[in-house]
Amino acid sequence: MIKRLLAGAAAIGAVGGLGFLYYAWYPPIEPVERPDPSSFSAEQIERGRIVAAEGYCAECHTRTDMGGGPELAGDYKMDTPFGAIFSSNITPDPETGIGNWSEEAFQRAMHLGVSRKGVHLIPAFPFDHFTKMTEQDVSDLYAYLMTRPAVHMTRRPNELPFPLSLRILQAGWKLLYFTPGTYKPDPRHDALWNRGAYLSEGNAHCGACHTPRDFMGAEKKSAAYDGAVVDNWIAPPLNEHNPTPTTWTEDELFQYLRFGVAPLHGPAGGPMSPVPHRFLSTVPEEDVHAIAHYFADVDHAAEREKHDKAALARAMEQSKTDLIGPNVDPDAKLYQGACAACHYNAAPSPVLGRPDLALNNALWLDEPTNLYQVILHGLTAEEGQSGVAMPSFYNALSDQDMARIAAYLRRTRTTLPPWTDLEKKAAAVRKTVTTIPVNSSH
Repeated sequence: MIKRLLAGAAAIGAVGGLGFLYYAWYPPIEPVERPDPSSFSAEQIERGRIVAAEGYCAECHTRTDMGGGPELAGDYKMDTPFGAIFSSNITPDPETGIGNWSEEAFQRAMHLGVSRKGVHLIPAFPFDHFTKMTEQDVSDLYAYLMTRPAVHMTRRPNELPFPLSLRILQAGWKLLYFTPGTYKPDPRHDALWNRGAYLSEGNAHCGACHTPRDFMGAEKKSAAYDGAVVDNWIAPPLNEHNPTPTTWTEDELFQYLRFGVAPLHGPAGGPMSPVPHRFLSTVPEEDVHAIAHYFADVDHAAEREKHDKAALARAMEQSKTDLIGPNVDPDAKLYQGACAACHYNAAPSPVLGRPDLALNNALWLDEPTNLYQVILHGLTAEEGQSGVAMPSFYNALSDQDMARIAAYLRRTRTTLPPWTDLEKKAAAVRKTVTTIPVNSSH
């Protein structure tokens, strides 16, 4: 009997293993000669440029460390809990890029996460979002990439430990977490909402940064847009869990995504800064409106907006009292000396270019990470609000100074419990700043 049970289990295991191999195996697709750039129309190339901008392709496929690298030539380092991953070269170089990929191979990579050679791609490449794109958009993107300058550049090898380095295991990940298929419009919503959902959930892959991940590195679908940590910054929630006291309305979202600054929420900094400045500022305005329209619904803006007037009045009142009369609070004096000259608002509403910190996401998050990052890095004139800069205080403020300012702002600008271990957290964030900002105060 035992032998029979063991034999049955072995047979079931063998059948299951063969079934998995059948599921996991994809044949290579034959290489082709690089398509002649003149074979693509100017209209298709421009459509592809828009697709590339809305998917931020250059952001993750251009090296930023080691002095930087050519656009789209890959070798961008992504630090993950599993080890460092380096992005691929997507210029049309036949040897180190995708110049010998047919459109069929490119479509398969975008929709199924499988390379031309039949190798499963690591989901740091967000094919779980790109699968929602239409064949036409992927075709247009292919045309755009194949007409870029070919760059002969190899990437560094990934630093994934065994057995995670075995690509066949990615098929198991897909079996658990990946559902291929293009976006299906939701009939309960209008065309603008569906366009915004298509872009946000597909090409723009907003959830890749703004949705927390589980121990396997997959997005937690039950916590979509709940916020996550990205490149040592916090990508805040995009849904009703966003803690800021004023609502991210459709107009606020549009201003932020199109121009990099929202009147009631301040500027885009850190990893988010290139999204409006390098990419969404160059695409059709109606697409940015669609994304804003979609997320205004996701965060229930229409229901939350009624509280905005009271929150705005409270923020303006606190800003005025900071600089009126003597103040015996030593933390307030430090804030006045370092910050209040630029962040002071006495008008009924914030002055654009002087973000009121009482309304900013950074003070309302569970951790002071983003506040510290902005203090340490500052904002250049190319980030945040165009032409308006904030100096780095990397050298000017100690960890203790930053902790005092964070504590003061948290208790005077929010209605939330105080942050803890502020000095320790300031030191931890400082360690992530590998290059001292060139605009650092002395």
